[in-house]
Amino acid sequence: MKFDILNRFSGEVQFSAEIDCKADDLPSVKLGMAVKVAVKESANLYGANLYGADLRSANLYGANLYGANLYGADLRSANLYGANLYGANLYGADLRSANLRSANLYGADLRSANLYGADLRSANLKDAKDADLVIAQTRILPAGSLIGWKKCRDNVIVKLRIPEEARRSHAFGRKCRAEFADVIEIIGAEEAISSHDGVTVYRAGERVTPDSFDDNWQEECASGIHFFITKEEAENY
Repeated sequence: MKFDILNRFSGEVQFSAEIDCKADDLPSVKLGMAVKVAVKESANLYGANLYGADLRSANLYGANLYGANLYGADLRSANLYGANLYGANLYGADLRSANLRSANLYGADLRSANLYGADLRSANLKDAKDADLVIAQTRILPAGSLIGWKKCRDNVIVKLRIPEEARRSHAFGRKCRAEFADVIEIIGAEEAISSHDGVTVYRAGERVTPDSFDDNWQEECASGIHFFITKEEAENY
């Protein structure tokens, strides 16, 4: 069937898509299917009215959604890598676990949006509404002492304790950094050697301290003791 995507400002048809769906499917589902077709065909969705669209797990890589109305849209696990969402209305949108890496969210309305677990690495959040809350929703490091895990050379795993007084940081991914850490256990060898510099040695009962620690939390790969907060992530890194 044919489904039209309208412009939020003019109300005119912006893109017409042929979609394979049932007549009684929800409008949100039909709209989501039409959007997927539009993006696949590299259509310009500037200012498109995508209110409430069902875009769960949709591949919207590099999509031009400048000024689009995505109020209440379901974008869970959607791939929005590099998408242009400049000035887009994402009020109340569900963006849990969405990939927004390198997306342009300049001036976007993120009020009441759920971005829990979203990947916002290198995303532009300048002048976005509720940007501070968005960042807070992506924070995974607690205050106080915590356990961290690190993979070293030859797949040796190191169990670390990050002391309460150690500064810690992470960007929008899962990799974290600490100012220093205490080695609790070495799994798979007597000692572990950093696979990054090939020099730093980890031994149970000792404290490891890098040459410096970069306080800029947006720099994921900057100086510090790198670690994950789960053993599984370290093992699969």
